[in-house]
Amino acid sequence: MLLTSQQKQEVASSPYTGSARITTNENVNEGNAGELANQRSVRWQSLPVFWRQSAGHLRDHLFKSRASVKRTLCAMTMTLAETKEMFRCADAVCFDVDSTVIREEGIDELAKFCGVGDAVTEMTRKAMGGSVTFKTALTERLSIIKCSREQVNKLITDHPPQLTPGIKELVERLHQCNVKVFLISGGFRCIVEHVATQLGIPLDHVYANRLKFYFNGEYAGFDDTQPTAESGGKGKVISLLKEKYGFEKVVMIGDGATDLEACPPASAFIGFGGNVVRQQVKEKSSWYVTSFGELLKELEKI
Repeated sequence: MLLTSQQKQEVASSPYTGSARITTNENVNEGNAGELANQRSVRWQSLPVFWRQSAGHLRDHLFKSRASVKRTLCAMTMTLAETKEMFRCADAVCFDVDSTVIREEGIDELAKFCGVGDAVTEMTRKAMGGSVTFKTALTERLSIIKCSREQVNKLITDHPPQLTPGIKELVERLHQCNVKVFLISGGFRCIVEHVATQLGIPLDHVYANRLKFYFNGEYAGFDDTQPTAESGGKGKVISLLKEKYGFEKVVMIGDGATDLEACPPASAFIGFGGNVVRQQVKEKSSWYVTSFGELLKELEKI
């Protein structure tokens, strides 16, 4: 590694130059624990700034890598049989909405309705594939659409969301089995609530983003405090549900990268490709289905 002149000066002035070891073998007891902690803090502050920055970057990278590995292990280390068993005995099942419960991507349909469909569709593809953060993609797409309240209402009236075949029967069957059903979406609550009503899902079981409008109905942004507005948000919602209701076995079903990353804290993940196949999700799913009939068939074994 090439050092700048400033970094060379920092190394030269460091009391630890020439030695990579900054810990000692002191015997720690209650009497000297505080003193040793202070000594180690001094040692750390004495290190060159760029060393400490490098250590911080490495720590952040390792933390992100560990989270990624945990998600992959959740989805891939469970066998097909184990995932099916988890689904049959689940306390709650959480569904993604766009391209899962409904056939389309709600934000893409809204963009088409507002005349900016092509520009937004490409951003949606990147967001669902995981190549950009969800919050960034959502912000950029909405800044292009800038829909009014009237346009959103007219979209729902003139072009209501189309349910994916089999979802209504699946939700009914889950309810018959006393399984709680939730909709967790990166889409918009005004649209998702319409879907929930069609499926008989309570509105307090809906977690989605909220559009904001000025008094005259013009677009004013979205509520970025909602957990579903950012990457990892669906996992945060599932953690909240487990804490609130005491669920032990929660299954997440969806088509995109934001659904896959919700496991953990979800107990299991089922990839859905009935409307669109996202290769990354398919490869990392221990159970990947292309119709809700496959899930209904599994529930017949209960």
